[in-house]
Amino acid sequence: MEQTKNEKQALWEWSKAIVITLGIALLIRYFLFAPIVVDGASMNPTLENGDRMIVNKIGYEVGEPDRFDIVVFHASEKENYIKRVIGLPGDRVDYKDDQLFINGQVQPEPFLDSFKAEITGGKLTGDFTLEEITQMTVIPEGYVFVMGDNRRKSTDSRIIGLISIEEIIGSTSVVFWPPNEMGLVK
Repeated sequence: MEQTKNEKQALWEWSKAIVITLGIALLIRYFLFAPIVVDGASMNPTLENGDRMIVNKIGYEVGEPDRFDIVVFHASEKENYIKRVIGLPGDRVDYKDDQLFINGQVQPEPFLDSFKAEITGGKLTGDFTLEEITQMTVIPEGYVFVMGDNRRKSTDSRIIGLISIEEIIGSTSVVFWPPNEMGLVK
């Protein structure tokens, strides 16, 4: 009789521990961090198709995106995109002769250096101005301009327009799979 009572008590304690653990895991998964799989080549060479990453969902609840952050956002009801923040609210964005200009000043993009070195016969990024793409001279409050690192094969703000900061799920900089790609990306 005593053993049955102890077994029931142990079962109850294990059940509570499992429920609490599952609850914490769900909270982390849905509110703090989430896994995402890179789908496509738009962020090559920084990210490869099939890379698995961790998305930090809480960073923009307390702050704003920074230039060159890699973000995940809702592109449609069924699809999320991974791109790099290029322009912030209040910025004028121009591209000329494969150089990024923010508010008239050249901005280095060191994450593109190796990719640009591989390209022969042409530019990685075609010339454009923010006004040509959006009919706006500056990015309005609450929006960002995003681009994929593989500028020739990226559906980004040049095509889909400015991205509402409210649509950004979070930032990502950690690849956890495949093991040979594991680590931080910039």
